[in-house]
Amino acid sequence: MSDTIYAIGDIHGQHELLLDALALIELDGGEDARIISLGDLVDRGPDSCAVIDTLLNGIEQGRNWTVLMGNHDRLFERFMRTGITTHPKMRPSYTWLSPQLGGLDTLSSYGVDVTLAEPDLRAAALEAVPEAHRAFLAGLPLYAEAGDCLFVHAGIQPRLPMAWQSEDDLIWIRDAFLQHEDPFERLVVHGHTAVEAPEHRGNRVNIDSGAGFGRALTAIAIEGRDVFVLEEDGRQPLRP
Repeated sequence: MSDTIYAIGDIHGQHELLLDALALIELDGGEDARIISLGDLVDRGPDSCAVIDTLLNGIEQGRNWTVLMGNHDRLFERFMRTGITTHPKMRPSYTWLSPQLGGLDTLSSYGVDVTLAEPDLRAAALEAVPEAHRAFLAGLPLYAEAGDCLFVHAGIQPRLPMAWQSEDDLIWIRDAFLQHEDPFERLVVHGHTAVEAPEHRGNRVNIDSGAGFGRALTAIAIEGRDVFVLEEDGRQPLRP
């Protein structure tokens, strides 16, 4: 199974679902399985702190895990670093602390009193969030290339080389990428845009199955360009 690459979709603070996904992968590929998490570790779910702990500890223990940056991870990291809660890619009426975005759920998982006013909230967060978690988030890569696949949180600008892609492209893009039907140089494996179930679109595979909205967390195995969803009863092919 050394040529098999595993990927996990958007986790969004769902620690128990993450543990289930990791168990399915280990059952299929063993302890040395190469795993790429597509980002959005935090927000909306109940235990973002434990999600980061699990992934960080696994990497420190030598697991072959790569964790990518998602837009929610950047929002959390930037709030901790600067106090900024807005972003040009968000709806003008939203901030990271809006219920729809889930930042307060993330802070609550660290024991922060989320009823505090915003300046006091950040001060409390700086006390509660370990520096190791902040450094981990700040250092997350934006994409990974492996085998025949490109792994990225949101997608890419079609027809632009990777060197020209901006961070906003890689962690925020939607329409220009999702509506592109021609082949990419590599099969793009992504999340960010929640769907009811994982989708194979021929040129891309979306595995954000909506864990942040109370649905499943998807884990897949990839061999070449063959994609399989990991279920309790084994692999299920995911075809275009």
